[in-house]
Amino acid sequence: MNRLTVYFIALLVASAASAQDWAKARLEKSPRHMEWVKIKHGEREVNSFIAYPEVKEKATVVIVIHEIFGLLDWARSVTDELAEAGYIAIAPDLLSGSTTNGGGTAELGGVDAVRTAISILPPDQITADLDAVAAYVVGQPACNGKIVVAGFCWGGGQAFRYVTNSKNIKAGFVFYGVAPNKTNEIDRIACPVYGFYGGRDARITAGVPATAALMKAAGKTYEPVTYDGAGHGFMRGGEAPDAGDADKQAHDAAWARLKELLGKI
Repeated sequence: MNRLTVYFIALLVASAASAQDWAKARLEKSPRHMEWVKIKHGEREVNSFIAYPEVKEKATVVIVIHEIFGLLDWARSVTDELAEAGYIAIAPDLLSGSTTNGGGTAELGGVDAVRTAISILPPDQITADLDAVAAYVVGQPACNGKIVVAGFCWGGGQAFRYVTNSKNIKAGFVFYGVAPNKTNEIDRIACPVYGFYGGRDARITAGVPATAALMKAAGKTYEPVTYDGAGHGFMRGGEAPDAGDADKQAHDAAWARLKELLGKI
């Protein structure tokens, strides 16, 4: 690992840590109902955070998949933002059970441990966890039966991967995540996929044209948008008190686009 990569990771870690104070403050001030639920399937128990909107009608569900940093306050605050917009939002801690006492993100003891644990999660386990979460939330009386998935960073890649494995998802919203690159995986997608990318995030964004070509060849709907000047993690970074103009503008534009697309489902 070269020095530039180490420096970049350090910046991401510092940014993730600094995000928690203002994200936590949002959660503490929210008037909406939020709770932790434990979703069991097989021998696993997935700790999940759910936020409910204050609406008269049954609502669409958004499954929120956290970043590589695990289920921290910012990811939970996203569920509240979605609930404020009128959607049931649930964020599973996909690191549940990663410690000897069955704990997850909070119990792993720091970013390094979280990154290590998340790097060895079995893909089939992640899919099974998300299936269990979807089954749980679609069974709630307030749900209208429609489920979409949205993921950020590592979670963006998992959101894209999940729509290759589930026929029950109505749309995938991929925020700067790695896409599947195998034709047989793309062929299994049964819903539209919408991408959100940073112009200063070549590690991810440079792969968008190839993904678009694969999706087009398979007859799938894929609509990527790249936000000029924005870096990786602009949805979190754009909310920070010290956010740069490009990240803030990208965040606001992407959030408006997300709500517009959700409204059409």
